[in-house]
Amino acid sequence: MAETLMPQDLAREAAEAYRSARYADAAQLFSRVARAYAAGGKLADSAEAGNNASVAFLQAGAPAEALQAAEGTDQIFASAGDARRQGMALGNQAAALEALGRLEEALERYSASADLLKQAGEKELRAAVLKNIAALQIRTGKQLQALAAMDAALENQKRLSLRERLLKKLLRIPLDMMRHR
Repeated sequence: MAETLMPQDLAREAAEAYRSARYADAAQLFSRVARAYAAGGKLADSAEAGNNASVAFLQAGAPAEALQAAEGTDQIFASAGDARRQGMALGNQAAALEALGRLEEALERYSASADLLKQAGEKELRAAVLKNIAALQIRTGKQLQALAAMDAALENQKRLSLRERLLKKLLRIPLDMMRHR
């Protein structure tokens, strides 16, 4: 019966599977949605579903499939002039690359994602990406860059928790020292 469902119906079913933490099921359903939209010539909708599949695959512990699901979707959004979704697609690809241990590639895509999200005016999304960049930079021995990335992430957030406000003040010390060398 599910074979006769329209892409919108499949997407609702996939979203419900995701909300229910049935990530592998959600990933498969979102992949079917992507194929159905692509067959109908709705490339942006297909790319959106592919990115949803990517997130679900990553949650299901399948980073290779996550990367495959999101690969190329950024170009579809670029062609549509949608910097926000292009940035999100690159962020999804970066997360999959990170999970695969391809850290330098992940950093490159996270950086491109942050640039596009800045261009799109998406401060909160950009802050999340910048935090990922900072964490990855620490893992790869780039501590000074990580400080700058975390500072930028905190600058992009509308509301800071007490912990984040304290971190922001603490970050000022080494950043100010580096600026006044």
